[in-house]
Amino acid sequence: MTSASLALTGCLSSGAGGNDDSIQIGISLPLTGDFSEPGKGVRRGYEAWADYVNARGGLLGRKVELTILDDQSNADRVAADYEKLINQDGADLVFGPFSTRLVIPAAQVAKDYGFLFVEPAGAAEEVFNQGFDNLFYAAPAVAEDHYNHLAAAILAMPADQRPKTAAYAAMDDPFAQGTAYGLKGKLEAAGIRTAVDEVYPPNTTDFGSIAAKIADSRADLVVGGTQYQDAVNLILALRQLGYQPSMAAFSTAPTNPEFTKAIGEQTEGILSPTGYTPEANFPSNKEFVEHYTRMFNSPPNEDEANAWTTGQVVAAAVQAVGCADPDPDCQRRLIDWLHQNEVDTVVGKLGWDATGKPRGAHLIQQYVGGRIRIVLPAETKEADLVHPKPAW
Repeated sequence: MTSASLALTGCLSSGAGGNDDSIQIGISLPLTGDFSEPGKGVRRGYEAWADYVNARGGLLGRKVELTILDDQSNADRVAADYEKLINQDGADLVFGPFSTRLVIPAAQVAKDYGFLFVEPAGAAEEVFNQGFDNLFYAAPAVAEDHYNHLAAAILAMPADQRPKTAAYAAMDDPFAQGTAYGLKGKLEAAGIRTAVDEVYPPNTTDFGSIAAKIADSRADLVVGGTQYQDAVNLILALRQLGYQPSMAAFSTAPTNPEFTKAIGEQTEGILSPTGYTPEANFPSNKEFVEHYTRMFNSPPNEDEANAWTTGQVVAAAVQAVGCADPDPDCQRRLIDWLHQNEVDTVVGKLGWDATGKPRGAHLIQQYVGGRIRIVLPAETKEADLVHPKPAW
């Protein structure tokens, strides 16, 4: 297990409980295991936010220090981590981990101790059915709503252009399945037939048999309920079989900066929902992009943005209420303030219902001319939707 905190200079030093005048923030992330790739992105986002805040005097005039533990993508370990962060490491505040599988057990620990729990990556419906009144998702939309704009665009197509069949392959993960099946439900209701519906374990690396079923179906549309490496492996397997859908959409992976390198240059036309783009003109986004890029020598993607947004949401509550400590009264005031207010963030203005579910929808991005661009909705598009998709 690793532990680190971010000091004023941005350097990593010892963990929480060090400086009595600082605000200690406890976090557990999947830095190894199945969710390590996005987990590391979330870590960078948290670190950039803390560095930015500290360079401007901290919160309530106090330096922010992060203690980040590695939960190894394990649900039991993440629960133990938050127990440790609150009970032993003296966290004043906690931020959430990555992945629905880890958010639910972590949020339960936070609730048991009365802690506010803002999280960047637990978007499946089941997160919001647990009775967590302390949880807030720091992104524009839940998993089932990620593809709403794409569904609307497909259903608006002339009948002779609209996909008639669809193939779905989803990781056995609440978020990944939620994104794919949110779209599936809307398309089936409109008469688009499901030709393949496959669910695979999170540790799957061989997609030969799933790709064969999809290729044999000749489905017009392929939808991947994916994280990162699984999407890469599935696409490579589909390409190897010569399968050429007229539309292809995958959650999470295409927005990762490593995606193009991983599958080669044949990304043209691939779609993905995203809650964030560095080009967005939301308040504070330009400063975020500039600060993050200076720290890490590349612009942020969605995982980093949602982590930064988590920091923005918590900071807004802290500044409004005027406290940041583990006292149950302080934590309750922070929770109540967020239930009653909206916060301007780098992903837009966020407000939540009683379950912590945000009220919004994701943008749809597509690789157009070798770059990933917003194509839906029309009022925010950077390029026109390309359909049918060029061969990959």
